[in-house]
Amino acid sequence: MSNIKFPVEAGHIMTFARAVGDPNRIYSDADYAADTEPQAVIAPPTFVQASAQFDPNYPLRPKIGEPWFGSGGKPSGIERKKGSGGAGGGASSGMLHAEQHFEYHRHPQAGDVLTATNRPGKKWSKESRRAGTLRFSESITEYRDQKGELVVTARMVGVVTEKTIEQK
Repeated sequence: MSNIKFPVEAGHIMTFARAVGDPNRIYSDADYAADTEPQAVIAPPTFVQASAQFDPNYPLRPKIGEPWFGSGGKPSGIERKKGSGGAGGGASSGMLHAEQHFEYHRHPQAGDVLTATNRPGKKWSKESRRAGTLRFSESITEYRDQKGELVVTARMVGVVTEKTIEQK
């Protein structure tokens, strides 16, 4: 994801909050929100992750007319080659999602248009008794508003294992 425009809409915020089971009125009631510190409807934590739906190349979404690796226990369309996916590229890529961190510089608000820019972060490895060498890598996404001001910094850590861990 690079330079993806992400409109933060009130209906999208409300739907996201309901999907994660958060009834806080600041996510849906403009009159209520006006009397809070941000004075506006704001987005719930982790909301910026929904920006992936605005990325036409998001690898976890099926594409019309193309085979898809699927999201279940085994691939339903194509096999991806080990290591072919990016951070968070799905189980068939050999990459596992290890951590997710969000640093908020301010609350995303209804009416913002965020631009998501992704860049690689640090890389490191660690030895594991069961999986061999674990190779970790960060993916950093900065979300800036329509004025170019930094709103959220998201850091995702992925890991690739050297060996497949056998089920007991």
